Amino acid sequence: MRMSNPTPEPTFSPRGAVDLSALNRPQSPPPGEPGGAPTAGGFVVDVTDANFEQTVKDSTKHVVVMLLWKPTDQANAELATTLGRIAEEYAGRFLLGRLDVDAYPQIAAAFQPQGVPTVVAVLQGQPLPLFAGAASEEQVRGVLDQVFAAAEQNGVTGRVAGAGDAAGEEEPAEPVEEPLPPLHQEAYDAIERDDLEAAEAAYAKAIKQDPKDADAIAGRAQVRLMRRTRGADLQQVRQAAADAPADVSAQLAVADMDMLGGKVDDALDRLMQLLPASDGDDKEALRARLVDYFEVVGPTDPRVAKARRRLAMYLY
Repeated sequence: MRMSNPTPEPTFSPRGAVDLSALNRPQSPPPGEPGGAPTAGGFVVDVTDANFEQTVKDSTKHVVVMLLWKPTDQANAELATTLGRIAEEYAGRFLLGRLDVDAYPQIAAAFQPQGVPTVVAVLQGQPLPLFAGAASEEQVRGVLDQVFAAAEQNGVTGRVAGAGDAAGEEEPAEPVEEPLPPLHQEAYDAIERDDLEAAEAAYAKAIKQDPKDADAIAGRAQVRLMRRTRGADLQQVRQAAADAPADVSAQLAVADMDMLGGKVDDALDRLMQLLPASDGDDKEALRARLVDYFEVVGPTDPRVAKARRRLAMYLY
């Protein structure tokens, strides 16, 4: 699949066992279980490595609507249920493809989602971003009407074959989730019960066992960030930083809030701008916090490489 739309800068995507964006969000049972989204079937398919290319290829014949989701997140499950109900009602006007971003991160990356859930139409093999986040059924229907109009203008007027026409086809195997290493599981369990101190200790043990454990390093940095921002009032933190632009402690606090909210560039730039005029303990505090952020975001992120070069220039 060739994606021709511009590629935005990568968004904050925690690595390892911890996903900060999912913390404190209501969870849903897996698809097919009571309270969860329905299982795939009819005009709804779960997209996998095995059927992704064919699903995109079929977008030359009929509309494909792709839902990038986390199946056990409540908001994601609710949107999947709404889209699935509409897909069955429209009886072939479009195919709903549900892509689990955790199970198939490489496929998801092709769409450059800003978060989940994200809904993208695929027409003639090309992505057409529709919306991100929750949406009412009325809003979804309005967006779909626009998609159908665009599809007709591009000659995509076919309908999806019904479930009965696909008889005999093998169902793709469900992805098998690998168990977490024991200390990683211990940290994750601690986070679930809001024992951040125990989670940090578990990650520290994992790093002691293997100093190159990138997931443990990222996890520990993420937990530290969570501990520093626990109970913080965003408005108060921002006001304090605005009132004292040269106060390193105030700027570190608001940078933490930016990082937690996924505003990686804002957090890095804020601290970088303070470095030239800082010295002694302030400079060391800024350096240490930046290194912590590098571990949160991950060494392969291009923003980290750029920030490391700036940091080296200011320090040496």
